Amino acid sequence: MRNTFMALLASLALALPAWASTPVNINKADATTIAHALDGIGPSKAEAIVAWREAHGPFKTVDDLSQVKGIGPATLERNRDAILLNDTAGDAKAAPAKAKPKPIKASGE
Repeated sequence: MRNTFMALLASLALALPAWASTPVNINKADATTIAHALDGIGPSKAEAIVAWREAHGPFKTVDDLSQVKGIGPATLERNRDAILLNDTAGDAKAAPAKAKPKPIKASGE
């Protein structure tokens, strides 16, 4: 019984980070939206994110957020998958759409 309880507890602990944040575009969202969406980011840090963005332009990478006072590596890692830059997650840029292969015409068509 104790082992079952411990396994359940461990499963929940691993699942919690997935529930902790909601994807948000930090280059477009207002401070209230950022504060509600990201784990460990309250109203004052969210205001600092918006102020930095207004002063320096859009964030190019998630790691650029470390330039905002009060945001460190642990906060970035905890929220990395939920931080959108250009409506895509994390540091990855949107992959270009792949061209559809052209059908090969059989001879005689």
